[in-house]
Amino acid sequence: MIDMLVRLYELPDTREIYDRVEQQGIVLRRARAYERHIVAAWAGENFSPKWESEVKIAFSRQPVTCYIATKDKEILGFACYETTAKGFYGPTGVGEAARGTGIGKALLFKCMEGLKELGYVYGVIGGVGPREFYEKVCGAVEIPGSGPGIYRDILPG
Repeated sequence: MIDMLVRLYELPDTREIYDRVEQQGIVLRRARAYERHIVAAWAGENFSPKWESEVKIAFSRQPVTCYIATKDKEILGFACYETTAKGFYGPTGVGEAARGTGIGKALLFKCMEGLKELGYVYGVIGGVGPREFYEKVCGAVEIPGSGPGIYRDILPG
């Protein structure tokens, strides 16, 4: 798995991306401290215990570095930044039933904008899965020689 780099100074206008999601009755927002147990459990149940751990780290930041997508007070997806390492995006996940709604793209940009607000010029997408998605959506480029990067010697479980 490789890492990819996003030029935060060249992010597109995201209003249309957010409007598309919001028109479906989906709320995009920064998670709130008192929701930590709910969001972390959802990430663990739907994705992995390791992601649950990373979500908990996002809630230790001020401001919280986790965005969620909800509808009718149910979590549909989440995305974090500044959890694995400084300047890193992820983990992120969208529930199966909500895929194809644009939530993943919207959450990605919320986090990239969050990294930019922290003063970063570049954001790192670590251990990329859907490489083509990130290339197309935010112009991410491969960081040569980046695999396995920070994700070497991962404990099992």
